[in-house]
Amino acid sequence: MSGLVGRVAFITGGAKGIGLACAQALGRGGARVVIADVSADDLKSAERDLGAEGIECASAVCDVGDRTQVEAAVDFTTGQVAARQMKAQGHGGSIVNISSVNGVMAIPTIANYNASKGGVNNLTRAMALSLAPHAIRVNAVGPGSIMTDVLRQVVADKAAMAKVLSRTPMLRAGDPIEIGNVVKFFASDDSSYITGQILYADGGRMALNYTVPVPEEALEGL
Repeated sequence: MSGLVGRVAFITGGAKGIGLACAQALGRGGARVVIADVSADDLKSAERDLGAEGIECASAVCDVGDRTQVEAAVDFTTGQVAARQMKAQGHGGSIVNISSVNGVMAIPTIANYNASKGGVNNLTRAMALSLAPHAIRVNAVGPGSIMTDVLRQVVADKAAMAKVLSRTPMLRAGDPIEIGNVVKFFASDDSSYITGQILYADGGRMALNYTVPVPEEALEGL
């Protein structure tokens, strides 16, 4: 895979979970990483972990819902601010959004989340079209069930976890680094002719129109 040496990656929500895994994957690929999150303590912990791997890392306490904080955190960041900075630099770039399988597959109890991720999908396509003339690519990753802190709360309930795995043909939850590696692919020149796409890293869930039986051994050791 083409390296990311000499490039800077800015990761929002980068202190833990999928965001931290993205920082690890991009850093291992040679990028300098800047992680932003709302928790200073979580950022310090993440910086230590990344530094222990030899990854060059800086951090910024930032609420991405506050545009002033976003612009103060670093010279470029998500959405419009990132695109404007990349256009000004004149070297193109890559923006990778995080969507979800729930951007397409709705769950009635999380309507707001469904709607927001559906919005991310079409925002990704619209940004890709408007930024293509500037050699800026925009793609998104749609994770399925990933073993983050949220899913770890489900693991203790075998029946609930069996329900999750019954919708996952690979019969396991994904690891956050597996999402990070997809982000690294989109950030690298290996995806230089790809823009406006949403890639679902979901263990086969989007291809499934039925549930699969979950053997007891798939639940052991979780």
